[in-house]
Amino acid sequence: MEDLVQQLKDNAGLTDEQAVKVIATMKDYLMGKVPPMFSGFVENFFAKASKASEEEDPLG
Repeated sequence: MEDLVQQLKDNAGLTDEQAVKVIATMKDYLMGKVPPMFSGFVENFFAKASKASEEEDPLG
């Protein structure tokens, strides 16, 4: 997830806080667009991406 945050910061000139809000908005948007049977996939994708970025950052 950190790489996506960094791309949003680099490409769109966003702050860390703004980039995180964009990602949360994307998640909410996708959750509203996919059929309920696929909502678990969206949740898992964002959970795994978030967990991976936390593991990469030694400071948490």
